[in-house]
Amino acid sequence: MSKLGNDKRPAVVRVQNQARAGEILSLCDEHGWKVIVGIEPDKPEDISDVERLLNPPTPDKVGLKVGRNDPCPCSSGLKHTKCCGNR
Repeated sequence: MSKLGNDKRPAVVRVQNQARAGEILSLCDEHGWKVIVGIEPDKPEDISDVERLLNPPTPDKVGLKVGRNDPCPCSSGLKHTKCCGNR
């Protein structure tokens, strides 16, 4: 899947008035994002794509790799290769 906010996958936004559409367009232009703005006064505002672009999800941190001469993470006091690294 392509990245959100580019030519292949523009952010889609629904707002209720022209003034709010102008705010969203100027914000997206500042960041260089492609956006499609629909003005629908009778429906609730949906700017979730722009919020996702402003606050991207952070990837889960993977546990640090233990080096072979580092102390073992089990707190035994031994080197990793002499303790849990042998398993």
